[in-house]
Amino acid sequence: MNQITEKTIDIDKILADKMGAKAKYVPRPLVSWLKRILHQDEVNRYLWESRHLTGTEWLEECVRYLDMTLEIEGAENLPDKNDGKLYTFVSNHPLGGADGVALGSIIGRHYDSKFRYLVNDILMNLPGLAPLCIPINKTGGQARSFPAMVKAGFESDNHILMYPAGLCSRRINGEIRDLPWSKTFVVKSVQYQRDVVPIHFGGQNSDFFYKLANFSDKYVKKVNIAMIYLVDEMYKNVHKTFRVTIGNPIPWQTFDKSRTPAEWAQYVQDIVYKL
Repeated sequence: MNQITEKTIDIDKILADKMGAKAKYVPRPLVSWLKRILHQDEVNRYLWESRHLTGTEWLEECVRYLDMTLEIEGAENLPDKNDGKLYTFVSNHPLGGADGVALGSIIGRHYDSKFRYLVNDILMNLPGLAPLCIPINKTGGQARSFPAMVKAGFESDNHILMYPAGLCSRRINGEIRDLPWSKTFVVKSVQYQRDVVPIHFGGQNSDFFYKLANFSDKYVKKVNIAMIYLVDEMYKNVHKTFRVTIGNPIPWQTFDKSRTPAEWAQYVQDIVYKL
C-alpha cells in the first residue's frame, strides 16, 4: 500500500480482495457503514494532501491535522541523542492510534528520526509511516513474523518505540488501563543492553468504545471488533489536549534474576501508571 492514490483506502477493493466473488453479497448498507466508520473519504483526503511527507514530518503533520495539543512533562528525561546509546521507549496505549502518532512525533523530532515502531498493526500500512517501521516479510502471517520483526528492530541502530500491551487500553473495574504488558521488551532490552524509558500518555476513548471492547473481548474473542472503531475514536479526539509524561530511564541491569521477565514488565507498567 505504499503507493498513494486519491483512494489509497478503498473498502470496496479490500472486500473484493479478501472475499473475491462473494464480496457482491455483502449488503450495501454494511459497506456504506464501514466506509463511514473508517472515515474512508477523510482519511484518503489527508493521505493525499500529505503524500509529499514521510517519517517524522508526516507524524508532525498528522498531529497538526488532528489539532492535538501535547503538554510534555519530563522532557529532560529523554536521553541525549548524542550519548551513543540506544533505548527502548515503552508507553501505555489509551487511544490506539493518535497516541502512537503523537509519541512518534516527539521521539522522532528529538532523535532525528532514528527510531522505529515495533507494532504489529494495520496502521503500519500507511505510506507516511512506512520508513519508521521494521521491514519484515509478512508472507508468513503477522503472528509468526513478529519475532523476526522484534529481532530486526533490536539489532538495528535505531531506538525502539513499543506498546507492550499490544492492544489499546480497556476499562477495567472503572479504570482506563492497559491489559498486562508482554515481557518481550524486558527480555530484548537486557539482551541488547538498552535502557528502558517509561512514558505515560494521558487520554481516553469514548464510553461506547470501552463497552464494545469489553463485550468483544468477552464474547467474540476471535475478532477484535473494537479495532474497527479506532479511526472513528481518533476523529472524536480532535482538538484535545494530551499530557505526555516521560519518566527516568531504567538501566537494563535493573532487570535481574530477582524477578521473572513478566514480573519486571509489570514493574515497569506500574511505574508508567504512577507518572
